[in-house]
Amino acid sequence: MGQTASAMNTDAVSPRERPGFWADWVDRLFHGLKSDCYGDADFDGRMNSLHAGDVVLTRLEANRHRVVRSSSLVRQSEVGYLKIVAPFVGCAGVEQKGREAWVTPDQWSIYDTTDSYAVANPVRVEHLIVMIPKERLAERGLALDPLMARRLGGSGGVSRLALETMRSAYRELPGMSEAASRGVGDAITQFVHLSMLDLAGIGTAVTQREALRERIKQHVGEHLADPGLTVDAIALALNCSRRQLYNAFAEEPDGVAGYILRRRLQACRTVFDDRRQAHRSITDVALSFGFQNMAHFSRVFRVHLGLPPSDYRRGALAA
Repeated sequence: MGQTASAMNTDAVSPRERPGFWADWVDRLFHGLKSDCYGDADFDGRMNSLHAGDVVLTRLEANRHRVVRSSSLVRQSEVGYLKIVAPFVGCAGVEQKGREAWVTPDQWSIYDTTDSYAVANPVRVEHLIVMIPKERLAERGLALDPLMARRLGGSGGVSRLALETMRSAYRELPGMSEAASRGVGDAITQFVHLSMLDLAGIGTAVTQREALRERIKQHVGEHLADPGLTVDAIALALNCSRRQLYNAFAEEPDGVAGYILRRRLQACRTVFDDRRQAHRSITDVALSFGFQNMAHFSRVFRVHLGLPPSDYRRGALAA
């Protein structure tokens, strides 16, 4: 299942030690940050982090505070992330590259941890913090520096979809398998990339199709167990037309229906490969991923994987 990377709160720490305890924790969790509480003696805070593959999502609640990464702290860090702050409550001011962006609920901003920056939280806040390995976006050829410390999400569009994806991911990750968590991390990275393209003025019809395709894939992944997962059902859930769905999947070899089938077969195969789930019957596994007709399941499993389900499982467990 999705694993908690770290959890911390100041409740068990004496009031006078809380600012120092918090500063030390922030420094360790976020790879070298200097934190202060505006000189306030009264402070409390909590953080809980989850992993979606190599993407880290943290919910932070705290009294007013600010964090700074100086040039010297940057040099000490070996890990490069693009970090997103998305307030639930309060606001945040992100300063980097000579720019400053203030974001409030339903907005977000992104900054580069391999360069100096500062984030101000002048009131009590509840934030979602998302960390994406910088190389995941840098390798896509987009010039990142002009996009740091800019405001996104408030005008809707793909950046709003990115925000909704990050929030729903944090909410659902504790109940997800490791494979599903990695897929969610990939979806977050893709939506952030599309948001960056849009912010850079490169947003096109192709970009919008890619965004819809990612939404479809995310919806399919969350509803594999539903036997009513059809093209029409997806179009209704995502408030789009069948034509838009088909256009979004025009570059996929088997279309939307073929993608659903592949995901279901892969989910069944993953269970068959897992010795810990050897007690589950083939019928139970198939039904749990939306197959209703066992003859159909056996036929398509054999077509795609070369063996009947029973033979595949027997070989997997004996390997």
